[in-house]
Amino acid sequence: MIKILEYKDKSDFNKLALHPLQSWEWGEFRLKTGIKVVRIGRFTNNKLAETAQITIHPIPFTSGNIGYLPKGGIPSKEMIEKLIDLGKQKKCIFIKLEPNIKKDFGFRISDFGFNLVPSPHPLFTKYTFQLDLTKTEEELQKNMHPKTRYNIRLAQKRGVVVKEDNSQKAFNNYLKLMLETTKRQKFYAHDEKYHRLMWETLKTKNLELRTKNSGNKLSAHLLTASYQGKILVTWILFLFNNILYYPYGASSTEHKEIMASNLMMWEAIRFGKKHGAKIFDMWGSLGPNPSPEDPWYGFHRFKQGYNPQLVEFVGSFDLVVNRNLYSIYNVSHKIRELFLKIKSNI
Repeated sequence: MIKILEYKDKSDFNKLALHPLQSWEWGEFRLKTGIKVVRIGRFTNNKLAETAQITIHPIPFTSGNIGYLPKGGIPSKEMIEKLIDLGKQKKCIFIKLEPNIKKDFGFRISDFGFNLVPSPHPLFTKYTFQLDLTKTEEELQKNMHPKTRYNIRLAQKRGVVVKEDNSQKAFNNYLKLMLETTKRQKFYAHDEKYHRLMWETLKTKNLELRTKNSGNKLSAHLLTASYQGKILVTWILFLFNNILYYPYGASSTEHKEIMASNLMMWEAIRFGKKHGAKIFDMWGSLGPNPSPEDPWYGFHRFKQGYNPQLVEFVGSFDLVVNRNLYSIYNVSHKIRELFLKIKSNI
């Protein structure tokens, strides 16, 4: 039996969630941004056995919507049928599924019928870096690239200080540096309202209390790296189900020579180990043999210096609800992409 889940299901829901984007708390945050959130679960013998958290996104200038189910599991056939029914109820053209499942899992799209197709427009990266935090600090440092290890020691020698600071002042510094970073690197980032709502919903209010009694609740933590009293780097980390995640980061252009970001990453690793995390998921990477011309190449190399494992997921798929409108949507999407590409070169 599959049904809409209620607040009383929250703990069991989070136990089955494979990623922060499928956590109950993330759903609460997305509700605050004005996005519709639907949580459904499949029960076996009155026990929750499978979950899905779907966000519903309106398509501009139309009455249609797109559903999004990021970082879940491989849905059962029963769940697929329920998702199609849900898509019809919510006037979705399709529901995008991007499972948090490794490629070697044995997933075959042919098992799910003609409604599930490879997505021509993935949203989440297909790859990520994951670091085994069960290793000792000595083992982790030994496995690093020599240049990375050198940069960490340089930052320590220069007096860079990394600490957790969940205060409003520290968060305001994060927002300031985030704006600087996005303008400098010319990449897309969510607006200030999005980040404020995320932080208000997920931030750690009492570290000691949350450490002892947090259970499987998603929590956000803000780390700062300072030099001579000024914050140069600030990251927001997530802790969820014994995994540490690095979703957001920002940095200043000042004092790049002291390698504050390298020490920040090392202290994030130590932070995760301290709080019982077994894995550090670095929230995305390029694939194998990336091009040095890729705008994300430097960030990829930075993470690679800590010798994490490159993980490939099964990919991105569209569960088609309305086949005719789905075809029209993809054509219009390609035209829009071409227009933006031409406009950017004018």
